[in-house]
Amino acid sequence: MKNILLRLLFIICIAHTVTAQLTPPDFFKASDTLHKPRRNFVAITEASLATATLVGLDRIWYADFKRSSFHFINDNNEWLQMDKAGHVLTSYYVGNIGAKVLRWSGVSKENQLIFGATLGFGFLTAVEVMDGFSAEWGASWGDVLANGLGTGLYVGQELLWNEQRIKLKYSFHRTRFAEIRPNKLGSGFLEETLKDYNGQTYWLSANVHSFFKQSKIPRWFNVAFGYGAEGLIAGTIETQRELLPNQQRYRQFYLSIDIDLTKIETKSKFLNSIFSVINFIKIPAPTLEINSLGKMKFHPIYF
Repeated sequence: MKNILLRLLFIICIAHTVTAQLTPPDFFKASDTLHKPRRNFVAITEASLATATLVGLDRIWYADFKRSSFHFINDNNEWLQMDKAGHVLTSYYVGNIGAKVLRWSGVSKENQLIFGATLGFGFLTAVEVMDGFSAEWGASWGDVLANGLGTGLYVGQELLWNEQRIKLKYSFHRTRFAEIRPNKLGSGFLEETLKDYNGQTYWLSANVHSFFKQSKIPRWFNVAFGYGAEGLIAGTIETQRELLPNQQRYRQFYLSIDIDLTKIETKSKFLNSIFSVINFIKIPAPTLEINSLGKMKFHPIYF
């Protein structure tokens, strides 16, 4: 018990020391000038998390499959490109976080974009290299390009407007297809949010007020354009025909309204933090759908 108490006291002392170094005058407020302890803390934390994640993937995930010499595959025609949309979204938000923590450290805008916004592209490319050495998969140029598109969307807007007027967002609803092939599309809600492309929708959510700053349009009001797919049982149509010959697969395009939670004015730092974290989720709202079968559908509330 004494050892545990001593260790706990040591951790508390370290935490207080780190907090004292990182938080003047306010932990949540970005530093106006370069704050080296914060910058070093961010660099060490990012490097440690990235290394731990890649090592974990190598030991837990890739270890179950045969290794091979590095090779590329062409999977650009699979899943109606829904997997590529996921790469764009992930790269965009990891880069977003990378830039924000460097801004919090007082790093210059140029270095925020060079070393922060590219974090998503760098990390996902490292994962792609690991795929390239796996006999089960292989590196995909399509994935790399999608990663670059997500990073480019963030960096481009910062260079053009100095803000993110158009944000990528995600929504999900459960579908019947996961029950048909749970090993591929997920078993249970959490797995399905990651694997069932039929229930995923990827959005470009544009903040209207940022384009018309003199207007009386609410600062939080967005218009969103979404992309989804339906009827996906397998990656390629050839494999799907073997599994479920009569199931059509088609693309879906959406028009909806949305809310930019970070534009809602509140004096609560806690609420601001929560809004910032969950803002990647598209708010359920009335939505118009047009699909590649030539059909149009109105959803009173679409998730």
